[in-house]
Amino acid sequence: MSNKPLKRNIITTKDGSQTLFIPELNENYHSINGALQESMHIYINTGLKLFDKKSEVKIFEVGFGTGLNALVTYYYRNEIGNKTIFHSVEKYPLTKKEYSTLNYPSIITSNNELVGVFDKMHSCSWDEITKIDSDFLLKKISGALSDNILENNYHIVYFDAFAPEIQPNLWTVEVFRKMYNALTKNGVLVTYSAKGQVRRNLQSVGFNVERLPGPLGKREMIRATKP
Repeated sequence: MSNKPLKRNIITTKDGSQTLFIPELNENYHSINGALQESMHIYINTGLKLFDKKSEVKIFEVGFGTGLNALVTYYYRNEIGNKTIFHSVEKYPLTKKEYSTLNYPSIITSNNELVGVFDKMHSCSWDEITKIDSDFLLKKISGALSDNILENNYHIVYFDAFAPEIQPNLWTVEVFRKMYNALTKNGVLVTYSAKGQVRRNLQSVGFNVERLPGPLGKREMIRATKP
């Protein structure tokens, strides 16, 4: 992927939620079959829900992107009343014009409770811990994943980088070893990709890997567990 920000167009996916499309890469930030349903299926239903009984859960996300995964995590955890610490790394943050147009707050819930939350997630300072509310702490980490040293007590990794053919440097054995070391025992990494090489790279650093049914429009996804 280029080292300079690329043009991004807002498009509407099949479930009514929006995403960004990069013409130069012919790549979307989320599935065109439904950005919201993809996020809920992969990161919430097959990942975060495993930790419902924990009063506090710590998450690391590869690719803050549109902020959708952070927002659905906030909404879900707020519903069950548990504390969340959410760290996410991003090299190319969205502009205010881009994120303020996205319809996630209104499509997740019909009232306006998420509008301010979504704006705060995007507008808050980088590389600092921000209290989105008393039970949700957000830290957006600027720059490339390779340039940052991670903490080592995450319960879950949302691995939401662009596809391996677009960003092959983020799907390597070295990166997955970094994810493995960042997780607690029995921590999990969830990702939309189910490519054979991704699975083998995860297994090579010690993960137990499952292929699970994917979201709408995708046959499989991966959940990797640190034993």
